[in-house]
Amino acid sequence: MGRRKLNKVRYQLFLPEELSQRFETIAAQPGAAKSAILVDALAAWLNRQAVSELENKFSARLDRISMALGRIERDGQILLESLALFIRYELTVQAPIAEGDEAARAIGRDRFNAFVSRVGEAMASGARTLGPASSDREHRS
Repeated sequence: MGRRKLNKVRYQLFLPEELSQRFETIAAQPGAAKSAILVDALAAWLNRQAVSELENKFSARLDRISMALGRIERDGQILLESLALFIRYELTVQAPIAEGDEAARAIGRDRFNAFVSRVGEAMASGARTLGPASSDREHRS
């Protein structure tokens, strides 16, 4: 009596002549078993299909994320360049405050505190001064 193979299913398949000859050549090598070769080949093919399916599912989403990150990077560069140009303009155009002019310094501190408060409010509310959010706000007003 032969040894019973547990958890295995028998398949009958037909191969093209050329593929069959290649398969027989490989199976003729010492230590090679036809079933083991077919199991390995089928497992490799199924694993490639699973990877391809996952890639197809996530590639569109990853492309959208990449495009969004590109826009964020571009917006950040625009903001940094705008800030740098504004600071350069302010530093070259505005005259320094005189040493004893406490009134001008107080006005400057008040303006700076108002600016910082406004930035904090905008960040907390998600409101944007530039971009799509600002145009929506203008149409509602």
